[in-house]
Amino acid sequence: GARVIGAMILSILLMVMDHRFHQTETLRSTLSVLTYPIQFLAEAPNSIGRWVTETLQTRDDLQQSNRRLNRENLKLKAELQQLAALQAENERLRDLLGSAYKIGNRVLVAELSAMDLDPFRQQIVIDKGSNSGVFEGQAVLDAHAVMGQVAHVSPLNATVLLITDVEHSLPVQVLRNGLRTVAVGTGSINKLEMPYLPNNADIRPDDLLVTSGLGGKFPPGYPVARVTAVKRQPGKPFATVLARPLAQLDRTREALLVWEVNVPPEFPEEEQAEPAAKKAVPETETTAP
Repeated sequence: GARVIGAMILSILLMVMDHRFHQTETLRSTLSVLTYPIQFLAEAPNSIGRWVTETLQTRDDLQQSNRRLNRENLKLKAELQQLAALQAENERLRDLLGSAYKIGNRVLVAELSAMDLDPFRQQIVIDKGSNSGVFEGQAVLDAHAVMGQVAHVSPLNATVLLITDVEHSLPVQVLRNGLRTVAVGTGSINKLEMPYLPNNADIRPDDLLVTSGLGGKFPPGYPVARVTAVKRQPGKPFATVLARPLAQLDRTREALLVWEVNVPPEFPEEEQAEPAAKKAVPETETTAP
């Protein structure tokens, strides 16, 4: 009994130190490296099962899949051509408006190693860590929308906190009118809540929510969720707004890690400030008597 009580006290102290003071990050990284073979062996039956299933697919299934992929590839190439034209037009408009910077995003594909979707903690583990450049707070997406952000990093893997976790909040805006708000996780895999919108806010069902870029965690413009319900009750200051995440949080097998790249301005600020200083102080012409 004394050993059990001692172990409980030690566990509570370690949890407090980890949550409040972040004193166990080095120990966590070391243990994650040591336990990585165990995680690999635990995931091995699932990986082997997927490999056997894919190997035993019939020839007809492979041909149908190949035709479908060819159609999707053709469609994506057409959309990519349009995207390239829009990007070039955006660059020209930025040049005309004298924009100081341009933004591009670099991504890295990672595979899921583990998943935890209970109501109190919704997170996944991916097979990329600090050795691949992953950092805490990094945005994570799937092929459809935003999934979450990196919460803990070790050399070989990382833990991603999903946007539906009760402790996660994400600055978003309505694509239709630019209305900004915060999407908060509810603990349900298919539900987000916007608790800070007044009753007269211009938001309606089927509105698309995208990242606003505020806070610096998520690049702006990525899809997040679609509004499913808006309830306005007289006498209450805020409306009840619910949304459904667009990311396939419970089905996806790959994730995209996003780096936001800021390109420096073409002209340094010092060179831009020098002509302004010359205009502020007019030159006086002196002539000999």
